[in-house]
Amino acid sequence: MVKRKIKVKTDNSGWKEPKVRKKRKPMTKKQRIAASKRLEKARAIKAKKNPNYGQSGIYPTLRDLPDDHPVHPDKVKMWIKTQKELASVERQAVRQKVKGSISKLANHEAYIRSMNRYLKVGDWTDMFYGEYQEKKVTYRCVAMAYDKDGNPKRDVNTYYPDIGMVYTQEMINQDLEEREAINERIRK
Repeated sequence: MVKRKIKVKTDNSGWKEPKVRKKRKPMTKKQRIAASKRLEKARAIKAKKNPNYGQSGIYPTLRDLPDDHPVHPDKVKMWIKTQKELASVERQAVRQKVKGSISKLANHEAYIRSMNRYLKVGDWTDMFYGEYQEKKVTYRCVAMAYDKDGNPKRDVNTYYPDIGMVYTQEMINQDLEEREAINERIRK
């Protein structure tokens, strides 16, 4: 088999090498402080003009939450930052092949995704909340369900508005005793 010589049809005669950009001189500590003050001042001016400044990626109902709310967007942003730092530490541990580091990294990344989704959509989908996932979410019943006898169906650690509190295991035991007593009276 004979090799054919390839003929080029493009013309690159007008090509020029791109200009090399001069690297910036590093800022001194005084310059950095002055620049951060100017930036802070500019952000304050922009916030005065537009009350929703810095809130563009946040779901509208979350903007009106009080500052002491457990999952206020500012707190969640701080938690995201903390979890990103923890995830970077776990990435190093994965590279060093530390046992269990892959699952910890996956947990941090999933929690970060969940918090970002909360800020965009307004629904908290994770079972835990807090900077280190230290607090457990309690459920709230919005529509009651009933069994065939007309008794309400309830789950442990769920808030029910009809009783005005979280339903506990002790309450289940008490309800079972009451139902057994009623069933015994009916049998007699």
